[in-house]
Amino acid sequence: MGLKSKLMALGAFFVVAIAAVVISCVVAPEKGVPVLAYHMVAGDDDTYSVSANNFEEQMQYLKENGYTSISLLEFAKAKKGKFTLPDKPIVITFDDGYDNNYTTALPIMEKYGMKGTVFMIANDIGKKDYLTLEQLKSWQAHNMEIGSHTANHVALATLTSEQKKEEIVASKLLLEWKGLNTVFFMAYPFGSFDEETEQLLKENDYLGGLTGKSGLNTFDTNPYLLHRVNVPNPKFGLSEFKLRLLKANVYKRLGL
Repeated sequence: MGLKSKLMALGAFFVVAIAAVVISCVVAPEKGVPVLAYHMVAGDDDTYSVSANNFEEQMQYLKENGYTSISLLEFAKAKKGKFTLPDKPIVITFDDGYDNNYTTALPIMEKYGMKGTVFMIANDIGKKDYLTLEQLKSWQAHNMEIGSHTANHVALATLTSEQKKEEIVASKLLLEWKGLNTVFFMAYPFGSFDEETEQLLKENDYLGGLTGKSGLNTFDTNPYLLHRVNVPNPKFGLSEFKLRLLKANVYKRLGL
């Protein structure tokens, strides 16, 4: 067999293998909790913006397909046996803290019985297009969760040890000092973290951290390296959303 034929045979093998994994994930999905990662819910063309219509379509899909949203704190409690997970749990999160998370996303989530977590950039509270303190308090009053996205939205792995600690500690204190509930989780800006970041979160009373890596989460997942399912502005409507959920399932099956 020539080199070209060998390469073609090898390529065909990988295609069949990948197809088999995908089909197995459809037929018998992996056990685990997907964490959706949104940014803005607005009607513009920004990569990180999902329109209200698309967002509602996604929430309706989750509801009709048996998903029940939970908070990250509930997931942490379930790990300790203090909360019972529903049959198909899912966590819905928003990075940065845009005001449309409250004005647009919140009413849609409540319409479908969903709850969410917003990761707020602490020093951006009240700035143009960001959540105000009053909106954050109302968000919590609607049984929603608030986490940290650092104080100034910086890539933690690029900072010195002292700078990392300042971003991690200051963001938590700023949010709590403003009268918000205790902050237990951080979403790493730009998905940037390192071993020192994880240790600093542990030392400063965080229960977990969220990466940008695709996949599902189980009780065996490192709580400071939780996976998420990125949900950008869809180019292919609801089909793309379904494929992103499937991708997380495939990553879990492959151990990626």
